[in-house]
Amino acid sequence: MKFATFRWRGVEGFGAVVGEEIAPLAGAMSGVANLCDLIAHSSVAEARAAVDAVRERISLADIEYLPVIPNPSKIFCIGVNYETHRVETNRERLGYPIVFLRVADSQVGHGAPMVRPRVSERLDFEGEVALVIGKGGRDISEAAAYEHVFGYSCYNDGSVRDWQFHTSQWAPGKNFARTGAFGPWLVTPDELGEIAELKLETRLNGEIMQSATVDEMIFSIPEQIAYLSTIVELRPGDVIVTGTPGGVGVKRDPQVFMKAGDICEVEVSGIGVLSNPIIDQD
Repeated sequence: MKFATFRWRGVEGFGAVVGEEIAPLAGAMSGVANLCDLIAHSSVAEARAAVDAVRERISLADIEYLPVIPNPSKIFCIGVNYETHRVETNRERLGYPIVFLRVADSQVGHGAPMVRPRVSERLDFEGEVALVIGKGGRDISEAAAYEHVFGYSCYNDGSVRDWQFHTSQWAPGKNFARTGAFGPWLVTPDELGEIAELKLETRLNGEIMQSATVDEMIFSIPEQIAYLSTIVELRPGDVIVTGTPGGVGVKRDPQVFMKAGDICEVEVSGIGVLSNPIIDQD
């Protein structure tokens, strides 16, 4: 199934994507007001039954997409996690994942503008595969890790490069308001086949900038889940952004950064295309 979070006629909701329409599900199941509630308390089978029972359909063209999980308790991001990106950044291959956090206010939904802050001209793209935790847990084994994933989505880990490297801590450059994007929807694993074979592609104004498959990651998705769950209990609705491949703008010659009027797209096979225009901060 595909689930989206959206705003329609001024009201936030969520639902299941059915063709070119969405079946709104807020209130259609007991105790389920948003997608996080569904992930935590209901099953995909219950959601399918609710879709069959809900007669209302809204055209996807009429909704405003919100981040798939608008206010997750945690957004973990994995840095330098493709060999091509490690090589272009001239970094040593480490024995453990690089982990940093994003805040919810730093992301927008599909179709919404990503904002280049007025203090920088170095807003860079980072196309990534994101996953959302379904079944929580602590000390999750690699062997069991996929059982804890509810679904997958596209993510643009937009990065303000000069602020990212003010110090050795990356968080400032990763958390400017509305510099990242998450969407367009969340796809359950049963629709995707082998996760390691998913292809990730980033395009800027139609030009391919990044291209890789998930099996090119340095630390696999199960390794990421096992590592993070050793540190903290993962909860339903937590987000893990799994890393970006080579081709980022800051490492190109000449360098390429996003500017007002650009369109950045992140596509993951089997999931869809996350597309966002770029604007300057007011």
